[in-house]
Amino acid sequence: MCRIQLRLKTLDTEAVVKTPVEICYDNMRFLITHSPTNATMHKFTEELKNYGVTTLVRVCDATYDKALVENRGIRVLDLPYNDGAPPPDDIVDDWLDLLKNKFREEPGSCVAVHCVAGLGRAPVLVALALIECGMKNEDAVHFIRQKRRGAFNTKQLLFLENYQPKVRARSRSRFRDSAVHCCIQ
Repeated sequence: MCRIQLRLKTLDTEAVVKTPVEICYDNMRFLITHSPTNATMHKFTEELKNYGVTTLVRVCDATYDKALVENRGIRVLDLPYNDGAPPPDDIVDDWLDLLKNKFREEPGSCVAVHCVAGLGRAPVLVALALIECGMKNEDAVHFIRQKRRGAFNTKQLLFLENYQPKVRARSRSRFRDSAVHCCIQ
């Protein structure tokens, strides 16, 4: 197996975390973003609406009242896990089950996912979805890092490097029931 390389660079983290990134692959669309506050909620939900998001997954502690998002017609799911760590098995299973149902019922729909800065926990879950659909582990990391510079820490990279898909290779259509295909936009 190829080792996933960690490249340390100085980057403008303020610009990185404030800009949502859309990741598309097959019939899946994700929006990786930072955690809003009640004060920034209006702008945040407008941005979600602009991408057609109907489901938002929060993988960090709450920094806002989720009713403010749900009142805009966006379902909020909490799948929190520790900052800087890989996700526990139950979070991975819940995430994959959500995606299986979402993308089979609404191919091409967009699922937003956020942690505090949008650089660790959220990109890890998106990488898992890409790997489950047949992308090589290191390619999933590179694919996300093309748009989300600074994504993943060393511990998360090691987790992704060693991650084994939960579905067999011949049934990699876990989230696919559509002819919709797209790439990073």
